[in-house]
Amino acid sequence: MNKKLTAALSGGAVLVLALSACSSGSSSKDDKLDPWAKQVCDAVHPQVQKIAAANTAIQKETTDQSAPADVQKADSKGFQDISDAYKAMAAAIEKAGPPDVDSGKTKQENAVKELNALSASYADLGKQSDALNTKDQAKFADGLDGVAKQLEKLSKTGTDALKELEAGDVGKAMAKQVSCKSASASASPATTQG
Repeated sequence: MNKKLTAALSGGAVLVLALSACSSGSSSKDDKLDPWAKQVCDAVHPQVQKIAAANTAIQKETTDQSAPADVQKADSKGFQDISDAYKAMAAAIEKAGPPDVDSGKTKQENAVKELNALSASYADLGKQSDALNTKDQAKFADGLDGVAKQLEKLSKTGTDALKELEAGDVGKAMAKQVSCKSASASASPATTQG
């Protein structure tokens, strides 16, 4: 029953990688983007770590040997942590302002909107998890399956706006930032579990 949830969590970690700016390449043509990229990367890095830690904690507790109440508690805290992290990322990108590129304001606004939507979706998953019946193993398993299906859909949710924000020179500027490079490294292990 819990394998679906674990697999869905592994897929969800892919969303984090969209923010890790792991694009390699030459230095950005425009050094004006470097301060923007540093501000965003420095703010996003701890949130990426928080998401990876929450995914790991949920996966660790989501075993067939775990008591339903323990799984529910881990899921609830994990989904809330992930929700908070995406909300903090949205705030960081909003605070940084638009990057100095063509359509920078639109790209920034779309990325903020997308991150806030992800935050709301994970908060909803936490509420669904909280509502599960932990006293009845079969009902809990069915409910957990429903949460896993929602999580799987969420993990396939496009991060097009984030990719658009990080395209071109912005991505190159972010790739130069130490905090974005280490965010990528932090997120990567979570994708291999499951």
